[in-house]
Amino acid sequence: MTAAQKGIIDLCIKNGDCSIADFSKELSLSVPTVTKIVSDLIAAGYLQEKGKVGTSGGRRPTTFGLNPDAGYFIGIDVARQHFHIAIADFGGQVKFFTQDIEFVLEASAESFRTMSRKIKEVVNSSDIPWSKVLGVGISLTGRVNPEKGFSLSYFVSDDIPLKDIFQRELGAPVTIENDSRAMTYGEYMGLGRISEPDMLFINLSWGLGMGMILDGKLYYGKSGFSGEFGHFPLLDNNVMCRCGKIGCIETGASGSALTKWIVKRLQEGRRSSLSHIYKENGEITLQNVLDAVEDEDVLAIEGIGVVGETLGRGIAGLINIFNPGLVVIGGRLIVGRDYLMLPIRTAVNKLSLSKVSADTTIRFSKLGRSAAAIGDCLLARSKFLEQIS
Repeated sequence: MTAAQKGIIDLCIKNGDCSIADFSKELSLSVPTVTKIVSDLIAAGYLQEKGKVGTSGGRRPTTFGLNPDAGYFIGIDVARQHFHIAIADFGGQVKFFTQDIEFVLEASAESFRTMSRKIKEVVNSSDIPWSKVLGVGISLTGRVNPEKGFSLSYFVSDDIPLKDIFQRELGAPVTIENDSRAMTYGEYMGLGRISEPDMLFINLSWGLGMGMILDGKLYYGKSGFSGEFGHFPLLDNNVMCRCGKIGCIETGASGSALTKWIVKRLQEGRRSSLSHIYKENGEITLQNVLDAVEDEDVLAIEGIGVVGETLGRGIAGLINIFNPGLVVIGGRLIVGRDYLMLPIRTAVNKLSLSKVSADTTIRFSKLGRSAAAIGDCLLARSKFLEQIS
């Protein structure tokens, strides 16, 4: 695909349907040249005529946009004990989404092969023919290098990138990504052209991660491991993080931290609807806590507030550094809604520089649990467009 062809497709992705004049103006190409390129893209099946658009006078121009039937992209968001699947058409519209497919992924080639079979079974049941799949995006927790295709969390060997195993089993181009970055891209692109060129996405789940859109592009850093916000050494709590360091913000602002906080209060004799679960099982799960929050359990709400205050301190620092137009908070803990957001905003207002944070909007994710899988679909589309010729 030529640079001009890709430019036209990129404009359709960012702006929606466009006319020949729109393409010509945005790409600084002559109308005859654009007309020829659009004709070639229609013949290749990537664009289609969308109809006439109204004007204040004169002839109504014909608009062109992405052909949704050109193919499909599969997105797989892999969590600790399950995975979600989304299917998007070429235009980026989600045609299918299913969540919580039970599967415990292990760091072995056989485990990846088994997951690949499950993925194909689910896609086949959606009535999307596998022959129409143009690419697959897979996101996982932990450190992921998309360029080389390795996951450090699910490492098999130096000679076999995880991406290669999935490509062999699925028979389609595969890209792998960190889950927080996939959520970031899904939120940024999946809701129809967010206008802010600088966006931070906070993934508040069992751990704490972050993705960054800087100047309209997903930011990876030198080695592809950017966004390790959870391991910023913010806290003086002498608590060892799962990374082996002391005082990471994740030890105070995450689902794991929330669960530990609740257990400690129950051990101290605090009353809660979670008391009987802890007494019977000797432990509680994060889902138990989140269910209690939704049921307005006082202790669970208090715990969410503690997490929110700690996270707000970290976000205040991020705002001072990046001065972003938008901060989006996603992940499992956003079920806390106002109980979480109020202490976040209070800490940000208290600790960030007012002139820096004045133009920053903070909100919750609108895609929720589907964010990463949708992001995987759109990242797979982006990679496909880079590679076709």
